[in-house]
Amino acid sequence: MPSHDDITVSRDTQRTAIAKRHDSHDDYAFRFGGIRRLYGNRAADAFRRAHVVIVGVGGVGSWTVEALARSGIGKLTLIDLDDVCVSNVNRQLHALNGTIGRPKVEVLAERCRAIYPGIEVIAETAFITPTNLASRLPTDADHVVDAIDSVAPKAALIAWCRRHKVPITVTGAAGGQTDPTRIRVADLTRTEHDPLLAKLRAKLRRDYGFSRNPKRRFGIECVYSDEQLVYPGSDGEVCLSKPGHGEATRLDCASGFGAATFVTGSFGFTAAARVMARLTRRAQSSHNEASQENRDEP
Repeated sequence: MPSHDDITVSRDTQRTAIAKRHDSHDDYAFRFGGIRRLYGNRAADAFRRAHVVIVGVGGVGSWTVEALARSGIGKLTLIDLDDVCVSNVNRQLHALNGTIGRPKVEVLAERCRAIYPGIEVIAETAFITPTNLASRLPTDADHVVDAIDSVAPKAALIAWCRRHKVPITVTGAAGGQTDPTRIRVADLTRTEHDPLLAKLRAKLRRDYGFSRNPKRRFGIECVYSDEQLVYPGSDGEVCLSKPGHGEATRLDCASGFGAATFVTGSFGFTAAARVMARLTRRAQSSHNEASQENRDEP
């Protein structure tokens, strides 16, 4: 039976070996080996080269950032003007006692670097608007995640991505819902029970030339929930019918829809999964094209 000293030496040896591995060029492979074993070499290599932009890092976007950072994505751009608020605690990853009052993008950037020091993170403390899109969005983005909760910037971002042929995953509103198993992925034209997305469709058709034909799809992937919304009532209780006053349908922290982490996080994780799936398909497609070219050579 090994002595206490032998066990201590063995543990010290293991820690030294792990530390050396973390200091070497194998650090990425060591941290994200589980991702490679899940998706395969081609996809994992693509993840490391990928640049993903997340616009809006609140109740949904913060969880998307976490999932992508832990999946080995090599470069992230985070765009949001908000600071962490104590009322974010119920649904946002970065809301902790020590982070209150700090910019959300900066807190998340630090967290991403703590997950993997080699990741490249660009933290943009700004709101996306129709007039600043060109200066705020990177031209080398492989995928954009829209986690904005306002119609105008959401529509402008979608239109910009379509115009520049950048894949985008749109997320619907995650407030007023209690059942994460009702989350779905569909074309933006096929969502239901989401007032934000209904207004978004109208905006895209009216201002950006998207098809008004109800049978025609936009070709925009969307994460949404088909759950009937729960509204806060003026008496302090909740109800399934929309109240007459407008405050209940706002997306603010004070009086609007309630929200829970297990729903907002599920939205964010689903969006991250769609990004990973798209990058995987593209890596496989590139490989198939290269293989075909090699076969066609004389």
